[in-house]
Amino acid sequence: MIPDYKKIYSDLIGEKYPERMNECIHILKKKNFGVLDVISIHNILSEASKKDVEIFNQYHRAYDEKTVKIYLQYQVDHKLSNNQLSKHFKITRNSIARWKKQFPEYD
Repeated sequence: MIPDYKKIYSDLIGEKYPERMNECIHILKKKNFGVLDVISIHNILSEASKKDVEIFNQYHRAYDEKTVKIYLQYQVDHKLSNNQLSKHFKITRNSIARWKKQFPEYD
């Protein structure tokens, strides 16, 4: 069973971050609420996060197949190298290389 992130973040923003509701409302109104939307809202809510917290969180991210394909398609559309893509989305180059082996149609 997948958690209802849309409901979770709506409640969280309403209770703890009501001043950020205007920034997040366009994401929360989406019909299909995915992993990228969760990351976007998290980034909005934690704009002032410290570097250490960001590094810690990066190690514990998980990506589903749909999100991986979105990232790889973004790389193709914008003609980015693995290094450029890794800096843009804050993903390791090794992860990108592994994904490209899994999905050779994006290579």
